Amino acid sequence: MESQVRGGTRWKRFAVVMVPSVAATACIGVALAQGALAASFSVSGQSFKVSADYIHGDGFSQYGAIDAGKTLDGKDTIHPVAVSAFTDATIQNMCQSVVTPNIPLLGSVTLQLTAGNSSDETKQVSAHNLYIDVEDLAAEKAVFNGMNIGVAAGSLTDPPMKGGSEKSNPYGFGQSADTVDLYKVKQTAWATTAGTFTLPGLSMKLYSGTKECY
Repeated sequence: MESQVRGGTRWKRFAVVMVPSVAATACIGVALAQGALAASFSVSGQSFKVSADYIHGDGFSQYGAIDAGKTLDGKDTIHPVAVSAFTDATIQNMCQSVVTPNIPLLGSVTLQLTAGNSSDETKQVSAHNLYIDVEDLAAEKAVFNGMNIGVAAGSLTDPPMKGGSEKSNPYGFGQSADTVDLYKVKQTAWATTAGTFTLPGLSMKLYSGTKECY
C-alpha cells in the first residue's frame, strides 16, 4: 500500500471535495492557477488519511485555499486544498492514520486512531465548527439538502470562511448546504481544526510498517 507521507507539493487530483458539479471544480482550479488564493497556516510535512462509515453534517460550506508549510526536511512548500466546513457533525466509525517513514532502526511507523465505532449516535464522534483541509475525497454516496453553488467564499456564514482573506480569496468560489450526509468516506487531508471534538471509544496505536485506514 502506498504511503501517504508527502515530501513536496502534490498537485495531483486537486478538486473541490464533495461537489456535484464539474463547473465547481473548474472555478477553484482557475482561481488557484491565477494566484487568487492566499497562503494558509503552516502545516506539517505529512498528510493523513481519514475514513468513516457515515458522516452527517449540519451547516456545510466549502471553498478553495492554499496550505503553506514545510517538507519533512524543512523546505517551504504549499498544498492546494478544498476546505470543507461543518457547523456540527457526527461521524460513525472514524479512523485516522499517518505514516512516518525512515525512522532509524525501525523503518516506517504508522500511527492509527479510531473512535465512534457505534450505530448509536450518542456514542459516535461529534464536532462543532469543524474545518478539514482536504486534498482528495471519495464517498459511495453524498446527499445535500438546501445546496447553494457559486457563493462568494467571504459571504459564507454557516460556518463562515476560516481566517478571512489570509486563508483564501473572499471573492472566490464557495458553496453551502443546510445539511449533508456522506456514506463510506475516504479522504486525505493536511489539517483539521474544530471548536470541540469529542471522540467516544478512542483508541490510538502504533504499528511497524504501513497500516493505513484504507
